[in-house]
Amino acid sequence: MICFTQAQIPDRLHMKIAVAVTADYARVSGHAGRARRWLLYDVPASGALAPPSPIELTADIVFHHHDGKATHPLDGIEALIAQSAGDGFLARMRARGVDVGLTSEADPAKAVADYLGHSLVGPRPRPIGGLICKTLDLFSKHR
Repeated sequence: MICFTQAQIPDRLHMKIAVAVTADYARVSGHAGRARRWLLYDVPASGALAPPSPIELTADIVFHHHDGKATHPLDGIEALIAQSAGDGFLARMRARGVDVGLTSEADPAKAVADYLGHSLVGPRPRPIGGLICKTLDLFSKHR
């Protein structure tokens, strides 16, 4: 179990943080809009972080395809962590009131701890991947 000091926890009494992860749920993954596997961390005011709940999305409800009108398994999260995300995804999350943290940190629990401690390491530069995301955003139905 990981514990946080009160100073590390945001001013909310309770917070849910979703982390995009690899197929084995072991590492933070990239491309949040197309991520199918997530770890959902429940952060109570006490600072005691319970083991996360694994969530697997079907292909039709990954954020890239979800229209935002129907309910979503990750509704109610306050923050989301991934290695990468396109501009369209970031805008959609802002509109939903979700803070997105992009990082090169591979360990999901450490990424959550760093996010709560306001010390999340930034993402690696991805000039080609970023260009691909921008191109896909041009053709997205969510523009």
